[in-house]
Amino acid sequence: MNRFISFFTATFLAFASLTSFAQDAPRATTADAEAMVKKAIAHYKKNGKEKAIADFNKNPGPFVDRDLYVTVYTPDAMALAHINPKMVGKNMMELRDGDGKYHIKERMEAAQKAEKGWQDFTFFNPVSKKIEPKRMYWEKHDGLIFACGAYKA
Repeated sequence: MNRFISFFTATFLAFASLTSFAQDAPRATTADAEAMVKKAIAHYKKNGKEKAIADFNKNPGPFVDRDLYVTVYTPDAMALAHINPKMVGKNMMELRDGDGKYHIKERMEAAQKAEKGWQDFTFFNPVSKKIEPKRMYWEKHDGLIFACGAYKA
C-alpha cells in the first residue's frame, strides 16, 4: 500500500509541475505572430490550398504554438481556418470582440485597401481561457486573408 501511495504522490507531483510549466510558458510575441503568417503562406504556396487549410485547422498541429494560431478568411469573412472548429465554414463578418467591436469586418475593410497590416482587438485566449487584448498581423495571399495574433498580458 505504501508503494502505491508513493507512486501516486510522485505521479501527481510530476503532473502538477508539468501543468505549472505549461502555464508559465512564455507568451508569443507580435514578431512570432508575423512569422507564423509568413510560414503559413509559404506552406500554402508549397502544398496548395486544400492541404494547407487542413493543416491550419489541426490542433495540436504545426500552426499552433503557445497562444498563436493561424486564421484564414475569404474576403467576405468566411472562416476557412480557425483554432475553434465551430467557426470554420461560418461567415464571421458580424462577430464582435470582447468590447463590442466588429473586428473581422474591420480587418476585411482594411484588406480592401492594403496587402498587409496590424489590428488590435480583444478575443478569447484558448490558453488562459480569458478574453484578452490581442494584436493581429494579417496578410493577403491568393485572394485570402491569413492572420495570426499575439495576446497582450
